[in-house]
Amino acid sequence: MPENIETILRDECGLVKDRLIIVGVSGGPDSLCLMETLRLAGYSILVAHFDHQLRMESGQDARMVEKTAARLMLGCIIDGTDVRTYADQEKLSLEEAARNLRYRFMFNLARERNAQAVAVGHTADDQVETVLMHFLRGSAINGLKGMSHRSIIKSFDANIPIVRPLLNMWREETVVYCASNGLRPHYDSSNDSLNFQRNRIRHLLIPNLESYNPKFREAILRMSQSLKGDYVFLMETLETAWRATVTSVDDESVAFDAHLLASHSIGLQRNLIKHAMYTLLPGLEVNFAVLERATKLINDSVASARVDLKGGVRMFRESNRIYICTQDAELPFHIWPQLTSAVSVPVMIPGQADLAGGWKFTCERWRIPALAQEQAERNEDQFQVWLDADTLPASLELRIRHQGDHFAPLGMDGHLQKLSDFFVNEKMPQRAREHWPLLCMGDTIIWVPGYRPAHPYRLTDLTRNVIYFSVARPLEKIR
Repeated sequence: MPENIETILRDECGLVKDRLIIVGVSGGPDSLCLMETLRLAGYSILVAHFDHQLRMESGQDARMVEKTAARLMLGCIIDGTDVRTYADQEKLSLEEAARNLRYRFMFNLARERNAQAVAVGHTADDQVETVLMHFLRGSAINGLKGMSHRSIIKSFDANIPIVRPLLNMWREETVVYCASNGLRPHYDSSNDSLNFQRNRIRHLLIPNLESYNPKFREAILRMSQSLKGDYVFLMETLETAWRATVTSVDDESVAFDAHLLASHSIGLQRNLIKHAMYTLLPGLEVNFAVLERATKLINDSVASARVDLKGGVRMFRESNRIYICTQDAELPFHIWPQLTSAVSVPVMIPGQADLAGGWKFTCERWRIPALAQEQAERNEDQFQVWLDADTLPASLELRIRHQGDHFAPLGMDGHLQKLSDFFVNEKMPQRAREHWPLLCMGDTIIWVPGYRPAHPYRLTDLTRNVIYFSVARPLEKIR
């Protein structure tokens, strides 16, 4: 046993001695070594054995684990089911089905007993095999760094961690440890079956690669440990970029500021998109092709504004927002000014009106035309405008668009344009158009907030009276 096992248990695995740990024990040398290590170190443990019912002798294995636990005066819970039937029903590989059922059993037990963690006996050999499996799938750094001593698997539990205290021990060391401590591991014949990918890697690929480098396993283990440090740095960088770039997050969608997202490197963009997808669907496998489709939408002005990613997750651009969302997500409207009703709202001068989502419409008279002209020329906020009061009608209202609306946008010398065409040309988000507030007098549109006023009501050198209109955003909430 490594001399620093106490440090690993305390600092790397984050375990304390006064709370229960659920220990997965198959009866092999790795899990028995883990069980005895935790017991001798003084931790409170409950042995959990799951019978996969894939071998005739699996019932004997369960009884052996139960007897070993009883001899050591440890509590033991046995459960099991027909994994092969479950795999067929769910269309999963036997390996994946067995893992799902085994982990579900242990985490359910952990919740029932208020345990601090689920502990499993993964060794350095398992780490090497896992890294190679991820490499063969074309995984990025998250896969090549391998397993951690402590991690959260959100698909099983968002709070209870899984811990792997033996990641620095080789499998042969656990065999020696069991022999030294009077433990008799059983032999699992399924570990020799080449029907499983992990076994093919263990028995065929690794021995072959060791013919090129006799210390191949040690080299892979060092690489994974090195990449763990790189991964921590990446996660810190990702967290900083996430806080700066994400404008909203809920259970169904993640919204990014499109300009800020595009300003990041391609590598950081990929990781932000991947993190958003994991946030919505923990456990989703995101491959390189998916991320390539996403970065094309971000950076290519002629790319489609909408793309399906994976698992029902879609991505699309709206104005200066890029959304990653689930298939049935109800996306927010509060990022735009909206009228809640088809009934028009009279405008009093001076006065104000409340719009949906905390937006406010206000208007007031300005007595100094020269100052208004100066402000208008310097203004870059299209949600405020200064208009010639003497050209405006006596009564104004806020309303939504009507069928057949036309508009004479500033800059077109008074020429009329269909409002629907104006919305398309200005790339107003499709969802926002139906209830966008328009400043009008009857059928005449005077100002489209956020875009342009009508040409006839602009300020000129002859303007003597000015009315200032604005639509103000709600205060940004701290994320």
